[in-house]
Amino acid sequence: MRKLLALGPVFAGILFASQAFAQQYKAAGGLAPAADIPAAFSSKLAPGFQISDASGKPYAELWFVKTAPSGPKTSDDAVTLQTFPVGSLLGVIHFDGNGSDRRGQQVKPGFYSMRYAWMPNSGTHLGVSPQRDFALLARIADDKDPSATLTQDQVINLSRQASGTGHPLVFSIASGAGSDQLFTKENDHDWTLHTKIGDQAVDMIVVGKVDS
Repeated sequence: MRKLLALGPVFAGILFASQAFAQQYKAAGGLAPAADIPAAFSSKLAPGFQISDASGKPYAELWFVKTAPSGPKTSDDAVTLQTFPVGSLLGVIHFDGNGSDRRGQQVKPGFYSMRYAWMPNSGTHLGVSPQRDFALLARIADDKDPSATLTQDQVINLSRQASGTGHPLVFSIASGAGSDQLFTKENDHDWTLHTKIGDQAVDMIVVGKVDS
């Protein structure tokens, strides 16, 4: 997949490698939406995935929406999911313990919505990433309407509330090539889930962060 190389001021920070990401992970599919997910969200979700470490300890569960978000196609070549509207719901993710986003920020245990967003296309962000597509996390309790398509600013603000740091909780996602593998290790510490949202193949880095 096209990988996030750096993050610019809105999504940025100094990133350090962590031994946690040197672990081995595995994924299993066919996971029904958790009973703790509000019905308004769970009704939109396809069977999902459990991510666990080599010992079988759960790390995260995630479910994507059954139908891919759809809107006018963008002409921006840096966007790989060109018909996904900014602010649309991608799915729900749950962390059993403390997780970590693409920046290395802590993600506290709990359920989060995943909303689609673009990295801002400004002078301070030029050249920092090969793609603009990202999934931003918001506490599901704060994301009141799963059917709503939020603005970019609304998604960022909700995600900043979830991080508690002033920076959104960011995960790298991009269009996929339809890999025949479910979960693969990329470079030293990135673990990428290969799946579909509706009929759109996507790749999402679930475990791992950018090295500065």
